[in-house]
Amino acid sequence: MRTVILDTNVLLSDPGALLAYPDANVVIPETVLGEIDKLKVSRVDPDLRFRGREVSRMLFEFSESGSLIDGVALPDGGTIRVMSLESDVNLPEGLGTRNADDRILATAYQACASGCEDLTLVTNDLNMLLKAQTYGVKVERRSEVAAGLGRRTVRWFQRYKTPLTILAISLAVFAGVLALSLYTSRITSSNNNGGSASVPTEFRDLLSADERNLLDGLTALQSDPNDLDAIKQVGNAYYQIHSQTGGAAYAQKGIDYYSEYLDSRPDDADVRTDMAVLYFYIGETDRAIQEASQVIESNPGHPQSNFNLGVFYWRGRSDYEAAARQFMAVIDLLADSSEPHDTLIDADARENLQALQQEAEEAGITIEIDPSYMPVEGTI
Repeated sequence: MRTVILDTNVLLSDPGALLAYPDANVVIPETVLGEIDKLKVSRVDPDLRFRGREVSRMLFEFSESGSLIDGVALPDGGTIRVMSLESDVNLPEGLGTRNADDRILATAYQACASGCEDLTLVTNDLNMLLKAQTYGVKVERRSEVAAGLGRRTVRWFQRYKTPLTILAISLAVFAGVLALSLYTSRITSSNNNGGSASVPTEFRDLLSADERNLLDGLTALQSDPNDLDAIKQVGNAYYQIHSQTGGAAYAQKGIDYYSEYLDSRPDDADVRTDMAVLYFYIGETDRAIQEASQVIESNPGHPQSNFNLGVFYWRGRSDYEAAARQFMAVIDLLADSSEPHDTLIDADARENLQALQQEAEEAGITIEIDPSYMPVEGTI
């Protein structure tokens, strides 16, 4: 029976991917679960966060049949397990464990350390594809849902030069047009009283909304480097692109632009909140806590920063008591709100309280939490 490793982006695109391989031993790297958990502090599309929670819900249901660490039989065949990366796993030269992609690849190697018939990494991420092929790991792409179909189809990434060349050219075209746009923007600005060059409509139509926002923001900054709205726009675009790709370089770029913006507008709570999240994503937990605490000091009723601070304490420091206090504070803040976004944060805070209490108990730590703060029956 073959072994299938599922990447984060696949599960966030379709939680049903957990059940899509009845002929395989499905492995979920612990790193993937960590990335999904971090969505709870992200300012991302609520649908994406919902899918992340759906993955967690399905795994909880599977765990009722046995240990996910040891492996659980799936209803339609095959098995599923969650695999932690061991410190002594034998990795090929050049492959480390510094970032999430590397840890997922390292888990793939660990999964077959004792031998397996066939191993496939399922991912929709280009960087992961290229890196996996560099180390000889077979890669499969899980395509988007076709309209009117209840299941996703699976396509193989070809391991030949042609499709990879096309992908590389596509990226190069984007970089080239972006550079051309900025260059022509400078020329137009100097020769036509600050006008800006436009990008061909047919090209813009190929870009995602976040890529268009990034392009527009950078173009605007060529005309006026001090345009605070454009600086914020670029920071937001990098934030969103990082949320979709997980690339640390995008997070650092977002931090750079947010920092520049906050130098002039230090009281913008939402921007500082997002910057704290990016610091957390690149592993700077202390700085993330510092930035979130600064928001709360000047704006105690900011629910997202209070919530995020709880996650920073929990996932960054394993400080269960401090995290629990923050999540309870969030629930108190939102007690009288019926706004959809606030309802989502409230539900996440309650789920986190339940999960951290269980995690603390397993670590031999008792956390007293009033039952009224626990998840409300019937909520998602």
